[in-house]
Amino acid sequence: CMQEGISHESCSYAGHLGLGKLIAFYDDNGITIDGHTDLSFTEDVGKRYEAYGWQVLTVADGNTDVDAIRKAIKDAKACKNKPTLIKVKTIIGYGSPNKADSHDAHGAPLGKDEAQLTRNQLGWKYGEFEVPQSVYDVFRAHAAEGAKKQVAWNALWSEYQQKQPELAKQFQRIAVDKKLPEGWVDALPKCTPDDKGKATRLWSQDCLNALANVMPELVGGSADLAPSNMTLMKCTGDFLKESY
Repeated sequence: CMQEGISHESCSYAGHLGLGKLIAFYDDNGITIDGHTDLSFTEDVGKRYEAYGWQVLTVADGNTDVDAIRKAIKDAKACKNKPTLIKVKTIIGYGSPNKADSHDAHGAPLGKDEAQLTRNQLGWKYGEFEVPQSVYDVFRAHAAEGAKKQVAWNALWSEYQQKQPELAKQFQRIAVDKKLPEGWVDALPKCTPDDKGKATRLWSQDCLNALANVMPELVGGSADLAPSNMTLMKCTGDFLKESY
């Protein structure tokens, strides 16, 4: 949600890193549970994201213009050095004669009668939970294409395993098997009750850096407070744009 504070921080950082493979959709329907967004929210979201360093694309009619959405996705993929926000203007509850463009369509079901009126207005001849054959046909065609891509990926993976055996094992453990490395517990610092005490954050730093040496997948951070709360990774340094 563009009104939530966490979106500001995370999206600012995404722009800073230039995450060109990140594409976000903003359903700009102008409605919250309370009512229209102008009750509490009037900023220009597109300009905010441009200030973050994002590419901002707009689809004027997200209700019916599917080709415009496809084109926006294509243009977003073509941008390699910036994340992209696709701002899609829609009408919430589109097709509902009595609840479209209102908060009544936000946090509650349309209701049986209004749902039928909506189907009538949209010319949708199918009943509840009835999926037309054409939908199955489209999804099955995508499944067939996906199977071809799976074969190609498996061939690429096999080639990579031969050319980069150590990195392939690392990828297998981290991304596929989702397992911690053997002996990670042994990498942790050892102490006894007789050792001189020190601040918890210093013990935390010792543990983080010990694990970082055996777990290349470990990423930490503390919102510009690393020297204070001791979360600096001594063996890797900062995670920066173009450092990955």
